[in-house]
Amino acid sequence: MHAIQCISYSYSPFITKANNTLSQFIIMFRLTGILVVLFLSEAAAFAPLQNRAQTSSSCLAASSTSTNVDTEISDCLNVLNKAAESRAEDPELVFDALTKLEKLQRTKAKTDPSVATNMLSALNGCWRLVFTTGTADTQSKIKGKVNYFPLKAIQSFDTSEDPMKISNGIYIGNFNVLQFFGDFDFDLKKRKLEFDFDTIQILGLKIPLQQGQAAQLGAKSGLGSAGNVELAKRNRQAFFNWISADGTIATARGGGGGLALWKRVDDE
Repeated sequence: MHAIQCISYSYSPFITKANNTLSQFIIMFRLTGILVVLFLSEAAAFAPLQNRAQTSSSCLAASSTSTNVDTEISDCLNVLNKAAESRAEDPELVFDALTKLEKLQRTKAKTDPSVATNMLSALNGCWRLVFTTGTADTQSKIKGKVNYFPLKAIQSFDTSEDPMKISNGIYIGNFNVLQFFGDFDFDLKKRKLEFDFDTIQILGLKIPLQQGQAAQLGAKSGLGSAGNVELAKRNRQAFFNWISADGTIATARGGGGGLALWKRVDDE
């Protein structure tokens, strides 16, 4: 079963006079992730004898429902994999597949909490942003949905470190123009990833970030959520809930309401 993962881009000013220049490059994607869950119902092996037939019937019905959900999830993933590879699928079809997958994965996640562990493991590595609907605010401003992302934006996760590490970067070709670094936590029960960036790298020069700077710039640019600024004021981290992540693609919804699709890539 495929699963999907997403990426978040947060850029923040380090010198007041440089804000306007940085705004041209800095992008924030607050994506929330709802993890992919696989569930197969099992009959109760030790059910009372008089209830055994009823239990068996219930399990068969649950198994049939699970099979239907799995089939629908597979159909959504097929569309999203094609979009990640070709970038030629109809944006409306991609959007519909993302929203449907989100609902299906939410249903499956309720039945098998252990899938969260697999999701976290799948996040390890680098992901290129392929498609995004943008935040709800952005959609309102442009009177439509953002679709295939035109820039090369790479997000990476390292779950082997303690604390776990996250980075987000913008590239021109293979040249890293801008990159953010920070830590993240993953709530296995909620399948919620909370993160914060403490360092920005511009043209190879690393500069420490103060708390809340990334959120502020993201909100001003219209590509980030104003809600993240309020979270920072309350000493709370930005977050996104994963929908899915596997060997090829990942999907998530950000705190600003945007959906995103990523494609796994080699380490940058």
